[in-house]
Amino acid sequence: MHGLFLDLRGRRVVVVGGGPVAARRTARLVEDGADVLVVAPAVCEDLAALAAADAVRWTARDYAPGDLAGAWLAHTATGVRSIDDRVAADAETERIWCVRADDAAASSAWTPAVARAGDVTVAVSAGGDPRRAAALRSAIAVLLDTGGLPLRHHRAPAAGHVTLVGGGPGDPGLITTRGRRALAEADVVVVDRLAPRALLAELADDVEVVEAGKAPHAHTLTQTEINAVLVERARAGKRVVRLKGGDPYVLGRGGEEVLACTQAGVPVTVVPGVTSAIAVPGAAGIPVTHRGLARQVTILSAHDTTPDWATLARLEGTLVLLMGVARIAAYADALVAHGRDRGTPVAVVENGTLASQRTTVGTLGTIADLARERGIGNPAVVVVGDVASLADVH
Repeated sequence: MHGLFLDLRGRRVVVVGGGPVAARRTARLVEDGADVLVVAPAVCEDLAALAAADAVRWTARDYAPGDLAGAWLAHTATGVRSIDDRVAADAETERIWCVRADDAAASSAWTPAVARAGDVTVAVSAGGDPRRAAALRSAIAVLLDTGGLPLRHHRAPAAGHVTLVGGGPGDPGLITTRGRRALAEADVVVVDRLAPRALLAELADDVEVVEAGKAPHAHTLTQTEINAVLVERARAGKRVVRLKGGDPYVLGRGGEEVLACTQAGVPVTVVPGVTSAIAVPGAAGIPVTHRGLARQVTILSAHDTTPDWATLARLEGTLVLLMGVARIAAYADALVAHGRDRGTPVAVVENGTLASQRTTVGTLGTIADLARERGIGNPAVVVVGDVASLADVH
């Protein structure tokens, strides 16, 4: 027995049988680009849909000698032993590999259980035991999806690539599986201060880590310099991950970085993340929308020094301020000055989703004093609105 991958693109494959097993195998063959001919007097819904979409050709009759002419591979899954025997015998005569669904021991070829992640394909065969192979495949697929297996290229790709990954609100477990996989494939990681930095410990020693963290009044790199690093490393043929906190497109300047890459002709992909504007209040027991309390939510960056307070004060629903602790007194005063009730509930959630998470609840009239008394600091999310009263305070 010898393991082998086949390139079936544009090559004739004949599938004999029209039931669910034949449908599953046909769907995979279509994904692989094969020229598929299905021979069966009747087909199940999934196969009928493929035929209707012209993804396969269907000959609506029983199998007949000559149906394998021009084929590179045959699959037989009729459920009728005598027919499967005949297909396998004809394939042997024509020197065509044949996969039998009914009897792996009588097959001249076998279809492994396959796990795919990006350009990685892992095929699992387990001594003719398809359930065992499928169980192993599923376990491997999880590791591939979550970056638990070594996925980095050791031969330089033809061209570099940039992936913007939203790392979520802080807890490493809240990054998406696609984001974890991108990190596992990275040659260079350009990381923000509020990204899930614990994930950096999982990188190989030769992965370059570029610090791009931004703190108030202390920038390791300017945005222009970050853009330049992404483009430069990608042009050098590297797989670059821009690891950001939250979501790249929610007050994260991800749009600017994508634009810089596209203008430089560098391929770029965005992996969305869990935004802290929603997740951090949620981790503190605060739903940013809640029936009877708030039907809408407005998100404001603390870096915006000239908000339209008159409009913000009139808005119904919840106001979420990101990184607004330093100006919380001025923000509260501005909202009250433009008509918001001093008794409006306010919650401040520090270090959301981390073990050090802490929540402080007050009102627009009291939150500034509470913040000073408790020494509240960034990173923090400020929630203004009736929903803040629902916070779990620990």
